[in-house]
Amino acid sequence: MCGIIGIVGNKSVADRLVDALEKLEYRGYDSAGIATVSQGELDRVRACGKLVNLKQKLKETSLSGHCGIGHTRWATHGVPSEVNAHPHSTQRVAIVHNGIIENHETLRQKLMAKHHHFESLTDSEVIAHLLDDYLQQGDSPEDAVRKARKELVGAFAIACIFHGHDDLMIVAREGASPLAVGLGQEENYVGSDALALSPFTDQLFYLEEGDMAILSSGSVELWDSEDKKITRSTFQSQVSVEAISKEGFTSFMEKEIHHQPQVVEATLASRLDDNGQIKPSGVDWNAIDRVTFAACGTAFYAGMVAKYWFEKIARLPFEIDIASEFRYRMPPLSANGLCVIVSQSGETADTLAALEYAKSQDQTILSIVNVPESSIERVSDITLQTLAGPEIGVASTKAFTTQLAMLATLAIEAALARQVITSSQALTYIEELRQVPSLMHLAMGKDHVIRTLSKKLATMSDTLFLGRDINYPMALEGALKLKEISYIHAEAYAAGEMKHGPIALLEDGYPVIVIAPKDSIVEKTASNVQEALARGAWVIAFTDAPHIFSGCDYIEMPESTLLQSPFVSAVLIQFLAYHTAQEKGTDVDQPRNLAKSVTVE
Repeated sequence: MCGIIGIVGNKSVADRLVDALEKLEYRGYDSAGIATVSQGELDRVRACGKLVNLKQKLKETSLSGHCGIGHTRWATHGVPSEVNAHPHSTQRVAIVHNGIIENHETLRQKLMAKHHHFESLTDSEVIAHLLDDYLQQGDSPEDAVRKARKELVGAFAIACIFHGHDDLMIVAREGASPLAVGLGQEENYVGSDALALSPFTDQLFYLEEGDMAILSSGSVELWDSEDKKITRSTFQSQVSVEAISKEGFTSFMEKEIHHQPQVVEATLASRLDDNGQIKPSGVDWNAIDRVTFAACGTAFYAGMVAKYWFEKIARLPFEIDIASEFRYRMPPLSANGLCVIVSQSGETADTLAALEYAKSQDQTILSIVNVPESSIERVSDITLQTLAGPEIGVASTKAFTTQLAMLATLAIEAALARQVITSSQALTYIEELRQVPSLMHLAMGKDHVIRTLSKKLATMSDTLFLGRDINYPMALEGALKLKEISYIHAEAYAAGEMKHGPIALLEDGYPVIVIAPKDSIVEKTASNVQEALARGAWVIAFTDAPHIFSGCDYIEMPESTLLQSPFVSAVLIQFLAYHTAQEKGTDVDQPRNLAKSVTVE
């Protein structure tokens, strides 16, 4: 969510700040703004809604200055509005903030008693007034930030510029919100991630927990949480401006759906050695009697799929939890157990908190992330990088299927290490995975059929998704995708549960989406479909056994196995959601109210 960009250099920054904010639109936002300091004076422009509104206001009110900050806000405290938009400022300081200040109300009352006047309902504005209060008392900008940060409770990444200081920016990080510092020639930068900095530099480092940095056009100085001056190793970002272009597609989501075969293939290849065998992950599978899994959203559904693989193929118990529930449930965990953490961004606040709980219980942490140098990677014992590349669309597509690819290889590795399967069986499973990109290509050939069905689906207000066995989590993922980008209410159930409640919803024309590749229980799913048809439901079946699903509209899937079918299903449900959303005219890349990187609880 919320994006930060900052530039301190030797040429005008206003237009470049806005250009950089465009690279952060994928994170989700509902307002935006920039602030600069020029000849000692602070100025800012803010606007509600999309960046086009901010650009229009900047045509009317130009900002000068070689030092500035920008922000895209995803509303938490206070409705989306110009007054609640960042940057927040006083006469002496302007700030942008990602995260949550938990004690903002206490600080607000304290500062109001000292005659500070607040404009907004945000927790973030408290930071500006707290800094202003110290500056009024004669503290330097550096000391004001040091003192203020000790009073703030919660998670924050902040960037600050100051009245009277044309060549100074101070940034700090506490908690889950990431912040990267980019290094340039006579210019330095700060951003929420490497994507924000990609137009300017590929040399950067991330602030660690408790870090504070002082930036000028010619230097970067860094202090840790104990106020000791330190250095951090820089790395070369692999993100390029070209990597975040649409490449001729109408949307990022469409591009990312079509890129899945190649990124899944690349991810699988990264896990195989020259002999075509799975590389060791570093996990001692024989020392583990249970895997604990925690993630959020689509990544959680990847874990639900993996549960079937680990338990059926590796015969290893696999417990899954929504990360936001995991630490509060405080589950007892076996000493020296394994906890698998999955996050596309590597910054998801709830998932990071689940990780910290697992570490407190002496668990080995294996993380699967898509962003190098992310917070989750830095605190994990073992990290596997998916090779999805930048995923700009808020609704996850290629990140999900590359997560599945990683989890599938882990299940096979665990099964072989535990001698549940033979080397020959392992090679058979690996060959099945090698075929997955081709099967995904075949599934993409059904795009035109799905586009036709989506015209009718787009007129509906509710939808029910059904699936059995490994297809149940894929039904959940299908329902999530549809409601995320088309705003059609969708629920998903294990098909056998339909008669225990959801069947009451069914009436003439009610849409039911069934994921039913041919397996040992496909006839049972077909029976559930007949129950729906008998009540007048309009059923769409994704299946490679259409003869079993008479009376339905269907999309014929390529034949697939237990390991392969989730990848095939993923493509089809993504296209269904995408085309339905296109029919409705919604914003598929930036659906309302959603954020790509969720760095608050």
